[in-house]
Amino acid sequence: MKPLRFVFIACYLTLAMLPLLWLGLTSVKPRSDAVSTQPRFVPALSASEDASFAVTGEAYATLSVPLTGSNQSFYAYLLDSAIVGLLSTAAAIALGTACAYGFSRFRIAGANDWLFFILSTRFLPPLAVVAPILLMYRQLEIQNTHAGLILLYTAFNLSLAVWLMKGFIDEIPKAYEEAALVDGYTHLHIFRVIILTRVRTGMAVTGVFCLISAWNEYAFALTLNNAHAVTVPVYFAGLQGNIQGVPWPQIAAGVLVFVTPIVIFTVLVRRHLLRGVTFGTIKQ
Repeated sequence: MKPLRFVFIACYLTLAMLPLLWLGLTSVKPRSDAVSTQPRFVPALSASEDASFAVTGEAYATLSVPLTGSNQSFYAYLLDSAIVGLLSTAAAIALGTACAYGFSRFRIAGANDWLFFILSTRFLPPLAVVAPILLMYRQLEIQNTHAGLILLYTAFNLSLAVWLMKGFIDEIPKAYEEAALVDGYTHLHIFRVIILTRVRTGMAVTGVFCLISAWNEYAFALTLNNAHAVTVPVYFAGLQGNIQGVPWPQIAAGVLVFVTPIVIFTVLVRRHLLRGVTFGTIKQ
């Protein structure tokens, strides 16, 4: 069974990594080879052979240069994505953890109805609410700002954060808090010292999902921003109208750079992520 398992895992990894491998090859190709009707997938010192191409790092070098049709370089849009993604994730985790603690530890009238209402905010597709949100943002004059996207992504990810964090907080025995109350600690102190130290795993897991959602979001970012605070997905979509043709090597290089922070963040919290997806499966 073990050889069969290894074969299955190897096949799965090959299929999963194939798009990234093709992006990597495209990012080091000249544009003529990237758009060639004949596939060229063998790196070589020269492109004389039919299926080979000359390796070049021009695509990565030009990421710091504004391309035709854009006002800034790729790294400026990457900074916008980082600001919006990181701040909205931090806000969603902070608010979600506090809200989940309230639902988990206190008696709230209609708590189940409120929890369902919070979850229902993710039921509607973005296109169903993008028009009223755009009109509201225009009235508030925040449709082209970082704050507008941060506020929207925080609200969008808050339901996920509340539900995930409530599950983690429910697993913490109440005896710890009861003993702390007897010793004279306040609920705020208990939340800071006991709860936050024991739900770090849940916060890491929630942070991964919230960051990925904000990092890759496209519909709201495209509709609410057309001049400032433009994220990388919107920037990539705008390159399709380039009068000089779609710069596929630059897009491939940018995509690899764009996904690198998410990969690094996921690797750093992989232990928390693994424990988080299995948390609560064993009852004590």
